[in-house]
Amino acid sequence: MTADSLIVDLAQIDRAVQLLAPAMRRTPVVASRALSERCGQDVWLKCENLQRTGSFKPRGAYLRIAGLSPAERAYGVVAASAGNHAQGVAWSAGDLGITSRVYMPTSASLPKIAATRAYGAEVILEGATVDESLEAAATYAAESGAILIHPFDHPDIVAGQATVGMEILEQVPDVGTVLVPLGGGGLLAGVAAAIRLHRPQVRIVGVQAASAAAWPDSLAAGKPVKARSMNTMADGIAVAMPGAVPFAHVAELVDDVVTVSEEAISQALLLVLERAKLLVEPAGATAVAALTSLPDLRLDGRVCVVLSGGNIDPLLLTQVTTHGLRAAGRYLTITVTVPDRPGGLVALLELLRDLNVSVVDVIHSRVSGELSLGEVAVTVSLETKGPDHQAKVRAALADVGYSVA
Repeated sequence: MTADSLIVDLAQIDRAVQLLAPAMRRTPVVASRALSERCGQDVWLKCENLQRTGSFKPRGAYLRIAGLSPAERAYGVVAASAGNHAQGVAWSAGDLGITSRVYMPTSASLPKIAATRAYGAEVILEGATVDESLEAAATYAAESGAILIHPFDHPDIVAGQATVGMEILEQVPDVGTVLVPLGGGGLLAGVAAAIRLHRPQVRIVGVQAASAAAWPDSLAAGKPVKARSMNTMADGIAVAMPGAVPFAHVAELVDDVVTVSEEAISQALLLVLERAKLLVEPAGATAVAALTSLPDLRLDGRVCVVLSGGNIDPLLLTQVTTHGLRAAGRYLTITVTVPDRPGGLVALLELLRDLNVSVVDVIHSRVSGELSLGEVAVTVSLETKGPDHQAKVRAALADVGYSVA
């Protein structure tokens, strides 16, 4: 089978558009003034975080399941996912009256597990990674006859995700660049297929987390290869190796694939939350991270950024938000050595007050091995207004003789 034979065509995409129209939400695109000002281009956000189940995943899953024969439907479907595909399959199967089983990693977030069960799937926690869960799902499919609904490596999945690209073309008709989060590649493959068929001049860029990036090496090798590491907060795109179907699309149709750091992802999530008032998960914020952290990123004309999902564990949201605030210079933790006498701590806090910082917490210790007799270490966590403000705080403390670490 050649690479060209794996690429979905216009008829497949048109079928997907017609079949999914009654079932899927036509997600909005919203303008982002903050991002437009930052990158000097007109930027629009395609809000797949507002799709059914909170991500783009039901598009492909629904199309794939709807295409099963009555005999295949009788056996039910099985899938593997850390969360978004799991929910997409569970909801789609339930809507179509088909039983579903979903294998999820033991590390999957509790809200995603609960949501998948609420949509009607039987959830089995097996494997430390999605790839191990996928192996378990494939074994179950072979033994039971259930149809495996792969998260990205099937033409129907790509054709379903292509409907995102079709909507972008209608909603932003003069789009010049499209940025898409990239994991297994189903979403990027579908968006690229739709746009290339109608507007071949549009620039298409995939964005992957640098600490879980299989695509740069795969494209360089001319075939899917396994990622060197899988250590990212963006679990929705933490895929060890691309599939053959999306690889054929990306290699042929996509202009560029770039990677972004964990710092950039956390800051992008925070920016979208603060300025666009949209809740996205780390994977959903990666394309925004490319805009905010890659100064040499080529952008042609009006830009559309896909926010691929919004299913984030509240605990992770707290951690990521704190991380993003710290990376943006909004949090500062320092240890100051002060005289161990009445009023020593008060004098430090009054100086911080005059520097217009808010104290989050204070740890007062006399037992550090670095202290001399008559000294105390005070560790303070502060809310600051950015890197310049932090530098001002450190300089002011040093000017009055405090030792700051």
